[in-house]
Amino acid sequence: MYETTRTTQALAIALLLAPVLGHAADSSPSSLANGNSSTLTSAAVAKAGLPQSLSALKGDDYKDPDLWARIRSGYAIPDVDNTLVAKHIQWYASRPDYLARTSGRASLYLYHVVQELEKRGMPTELALLPVIESAFNPQALSTADAAGIWQFVPGTGRDFNLKQNMFKDERRGVLASTDAALTYLQRLYTMFGDWQLALAAYNWGEGNVQKAIQKNRAQGKPTDFESLAELMPAETRNYVPKLQAVKNIIANPAQFGVNLPVIDNTPYFTTVDKTSDIDLAVAAQLAEMSVDEFKALNPQFKKPVITGESTKILLPKENAEKFHVNLAQWGHALSSWTTHKITSAKESIASLASKFDTTPEVIRQANNIPPQMRLKAGSTILVPKTSASTGSDIAENILDNAQVVLEADHGGRERKGGKLSGVQRIKATAAHAVAEIKNRVSGGSKARASANGRKHR
Repeated sequence: MYETTRTTQALAIALLLAPVLGHAADSSPSSLANGNSSTLTSAAVAKAGLPQSLSALKGDDYKDPDLWARIRSGYAIPDVDNTLVAKHIQWYASRPDYLARTSGRASLYLYHVVQELEKRGMPTELALLPVIESAFNPQALSTADAAGIWQFVPGTGRDFNLKQNMFKDERRGVLASTDAALTYLQRLYTMFGDWQLALAAYNWGEGNVQKAIQKNRAQGKPTDFESLAELMPAETRNYVPKLQAVKNIIANPAQFGVNLPVIDNTPYFTTVDKTSDIDLAVAAQLAEMSVDEFKALNPQFKKPVITGESTKILLPKENAEKFHVNLAQWGHALSSWTTHKITSAKESIASLASKFDTTPEVIRQANNIPPQMRLKAGSTILVPKTSASTGSDIAENILDNAQVVLEADHGGRERKGGKLSGVQRIKATAAHAVAEIKNRVSGGSKARASANGRKHR
């Protein structure tokens, strides 16, 4: 790890406070004890009951170049030390490839998560929670339909204002989902006054944790996490120990034979405002990124067009600069898509393809319509723009209310017959490209977050 540069004053105060802030060095060596601290967070100060004025020793005073060290320095949740922790340490430590993949994905988002935790005065080991939730895969989807790095189910996502419509799912978006997850965790901590119980409630639901507390209290038993663990399902019983295992490995990777890839303690991305609809592939092209790279930072977009006037996109800083330069020189339409509402059962995918001078495959790919399924009246679908719709963006009310309703197509497959016109051939080629892009973009959407069968979140 890199040596930390400190100011004399910061070092003096850190050494003075080290005995107070050190905790459970055997199972998870504290950052102050092993010399890897880069700052004293307000969360650690609050935990020790110290004056908040001392929490001003932030990254502005000195800056460690390694983000892992910054995370270690803000550890503030009491440690768990049991056989489950040892079991999960062994599991993670014996899978270096898994940790490398997870760290690679985390490198895009982790700086932002840590920044948001420090702004709220929350323990920085919470930045490691997506490791056990989703392996930092924004396309992770559990059997309970929990999505994104923080694994929100649809209902809880809506409770925390995460938009979910035909065009985007903010449960997967880095900015919105992180804000929602930290707000939820803060609420749970306020409710229980204990981070371990707050984490259990994040996994199991606050109502279940409250019932477990009431049961133990009625029997005169303690109500801490380990005392309640026997009342919890196996997943929740292992949840805090899993986080502790990851926390211990990050605290001292060499102790467990782990080689952590360096993640720079600098922002990975910046936000870019867009003023009109833009094709996802065009946005990636303007930013001089592959579609996969673009989608990794903007996984909330579900369609080949990015809609909404106030929508922001995330780009690495240098790519954001390229985006603005290339956009200023772009002499073509930014979006090639609009919407169409199905008003009659007579509108088949084949007839729509003919009407919009495209192919059935384009319409099926853009709208996720499986083979042998047809559109029901009332559905709103994405279709290629025609000359009449060129230049107009998709209206906000359509974005919020559009839905696709399908039914079995008992009439059989659409006929492919006939030669395509020159324009149709071009659009068919574009359709193939869109299909390829969509396959790459959505390839991770079938990933399942392991051990996340919960229904409450």
